[in-house]
Amino acid sequence: MKTYSFHHPLRVRWAEVDRQGIVFNGHYLTYFDVGITEYWRAIGLPYPDGVADAGSDLYVVKTLINYHGSAEYDDVLDIGVRVARIGTSSMTFEVGISLDNELLIEGEVVYVNADPETRLSKPVPDKLRHAIEHFESKAAAHA
Repeated sequence: MKTYSFHHPLRVRWAEVDRQGIVFNGHYLTYFDVGITEYWRAIGLPYPDGVADAGSDLYVVKTLINYHGSAEYDDVLDIGVRVARIGTSSMTFEVGISLDNELLIEGEVVYVNADPETRLSKPVPDKLRHAIEHFESKAAAHA
């Protein structure tokens, strides 16, 4: 199982469960987004202002989800998040969703950094890069 630098709990709500009694598959992308949003807050750059202050915005260009199990109503899930890669203009988040230490869902979200006005790709600002690298290295030292 992967080690994640950040964890956030999330309780499954009734509206997220389908007729089969399990979380509808599309909601897991929302859970990924919640985890990544809380990751930004944890590193001191809450989205969107923390990114906008660096003169940038982030756009999702790829998602990948692997389903290993299902969550049900009222389960308290652990959303694990880490930045696995920072390229010149993109970054890859890895996300794992677990219940009682059993991995249910894992995947990745790739963002491209862009100019908010033109929406054209541009390098990840040093402010974001350094904040992420600092947070990830601190988490790795405690693992």
